[in-house]
Amino acid sequence: MNDLCTDIGFNSLNKYGEELCGDHVEVVEQGENSMVIVLADGLGSGVKASILSTLTSKIISTMMAADMSIEDCVSTIALTLPVCSVRQVAYSTFTIIHIVDGTEAEIIQYDNPEVIMLRNGESVDYPTEVVDIAGKKISKSKVHIQEGDIFIALSDGAPHAGIGVTLNLGWQRENIIDYMKTFCHVGFTAKTLTTMLLQECNKLYGGEPGDDTTVCTVKIRKREPMNLVIGPPSNPNDCGKMMSLFFSKEGKHIVCGGTTSNIAAEFLDKPLRTKLEYHDKDIPPTAEIEGVDLVTEGVITINRVLTYAQDYLRNNETYKQWSYKKDGASLIARLLFEEATDINFFVGMAVNPAHQNPNLPINFSIKMRLVDQLADCLRKMGKKIKVSYF
Repeated sequence: MNDLCTDIGFNSLNKYGEELCGDHVEVVEQGENSMVIVLADGLGSGVKASILSTLTSKIISTMMAADMSIEDCVSTIALTLPVCSVRQVAYSTFTIIHIVDGTEAEIIQYDNPEVIMLRNGESVDYPTEVVDIAGKKISKSKVHIQEGDIFIALSDGAPHAGIGVTLNLGWQRENIIDYMKTFCHVGFTAKTLTTMLLQECNKLYGGEPGDDTTVCTVKIRKREPMNLVIGPPSNPNDCGKMMSLFFSKEGKHIVCGGTTSNIAAEFLDKPLRTKLEYHDKDIPPTAEIEGVDLVTEGVITINRVLTYAQDYLRNNETYKQWSYKKDGASLIARLLFEEATDINFFVGMAVNPAHQNPNLPINFSIKMRLVDQLADCLRKMGKKIKVSYF
């Protein structure tokens, strides 16, 4: 066991005019520090391709997560999915990245563009063995991983980007590598790297992708704990206990809410310094307490963070807003989405009298639902989440 973890981000562009994507990515956790990531590309586009790529990725990821061999997985796929009678090729190609015990990456590829590996800002050529399984030429590789390693799996829509539109021969592998090398030192998350690469593909296609295009980025990074407290405990006598547990946790500390901020300041015996500057007219200003990394307002700010989180899981379009702004919601978004890997929520169950005003759209149940929804979004980002109620 080590302190490395896997940051995964994937997204797709549908072929122009299609409602469904013919590619599919499936991620299955395999214990504490292992996981199976499968990118499958169905032949053609539309409904048929979507169904076949989904079946392929789900069958392979489930079988591999159950410790079955790649030979068994491929044989099952070969027997399950037919070969196209016209083109005489398999209905679905695939790429598998299997992270084993946080120490090794097993890369298995069949007819998809070769996985790009970046280490220390440079492309790495990893050893490859080609084996015949059920009549299919399967490429197998094993790589000892280290912090900062980036693996980029692609469907063939990426190297085909721009053919006949902006480029004669498409976006070659070398061009994609050069493009991504520019950003690998910046510290972007896997999802942001994926978003940037897909946006460039879409631009090369002239906004009308000629093929389904999927990018799945896997980034190896150190675990980064983060702690967020919101709301006072239901029993006022538990304030000390709640704050003691909160501040004893390793990592950065975020305090949300006016009452909660006062409790934290009193616990630390430090002054609460409020700010009056609005960086966003809809988000209340932040504050400062010595010993706390970030102090913000509560429900309004968390509601905006939830909006950003939901978009992050889709197309990540609001990244252009929260990635640089200095309001409380943007600051929390950067800490939770980009920095944190393990997040502890401390949620006070006291009912805020200010929220009981019938003229305000805030009540106790809404606050609880906001926290639950945000925690769920963060889990879908691959974060380890623990929520404690007081």
